[in-house]
Amino acid sequence: MTTTAQPKFRKPRGGQRMEPSGYYWLLYLAPALIFYVVFMAWPLLDSIRLSLYTGNLHNRSYVGLENFTRLFTDAELSTRYWRAFGHTWYFFLIHLLFQNILGLFFAALLTHPTLKGRTFYQTVIFLPTTFAVAITGFLWKMLLNPTWIESFVNPLGLGFLAKPWLGQESTALTTVSLVSCWQWVGIPTMMFVAALRGIPEDLTEAGAIEGAKNWQNFFYIKLPLIFPVVGMVTILTFVSNFNAFDVVFAMEGANAPPNFSTDLIGTLFYRTGIAGMHPIGIPDPGMGATIATVTFLMLMICVIPSLKATQGRD
Repeated sequence: MTTTAQPKFRKPRGGQRMEPSGYYWLLYLAPALIFYVVFMAWPLLDSIRLSLYTGNLHNRSYVGLENFTRLFTDAELSTRYWRAFGHTWYFFLIHLLFQNILGLFFAALLTHPTLKGRTFYQTVIFLPTTFAVAITGFLWKMLLNPTWIESFVNPLGLGFLAKPWLGQESTALTTVSLVSCWQWVGIPTMMFVAALRGIPEDLTEAGAIEGAKNWQNFFYIKLPLIFPVVGMVTILTFVSNFNAFDVVFAMEGANAPPNFSTDLIGTLFYRTGIAGMHPIGIPDPGMGATIATVTFLMLMICVIPSLKATQGRD
């Protein structure tokens, strides 16, 4: 008869629970750790390594920090990068002002004790996040086409809405940003809802007894208590927006028209490192990895202090 080895258990002390000795807890962490190393840590390190090379996969040569020097000193590359950099910050600010503030407003309404039909409203707000970005971009591109909507808005006296919002440099990036806010507002809303529901009712009841109105209860009691969640949502929005690519690609294409007015760091990286710059179309993986590395370092510089400032509060 064969017997299988059994894990040794520590002798319990008093009323303590018996637990396996040794490093059996590594077995629970191993799948997630392997997944993280293979699909996240290694590609990140390999991208940093690739930024030190130039050429394609078949003819690559080591150039050290030359790619970084070219990115910030070459007239054409530098202009494209700083333009995309500024557009990405604008893209983030639009999300911060509209998506996150609206999410906080919706959460305050959804957690109000007198609201009826709460489940229905939660579903309506969260539903767009389940749509594929390609479908959302295509539908909004049709809705914003003046040829399509002119016959609908003119009878309503809203003819001013029938404009080429995606075809004008002054409005294209704002329009794309607002469409992205519409699709993803459900995520911060649900996070704020969970945070607000975790606040003890005793605190809000004490405020009401002291004569605080609803808005005072929210701004002076609830909002300070969920500040770590607000900070986390802001950080997640920042990281997500600086990696944004799909919404611009779905609505405007990889060349970010008109005249690169919707160009983000994500679309610049795609054209540089994967698809190749128009009109030549020859990709430069080394320069693409350089753009990705610079973006990663910038995110680290911005995110770490923000985490300490927002998550270190009691």
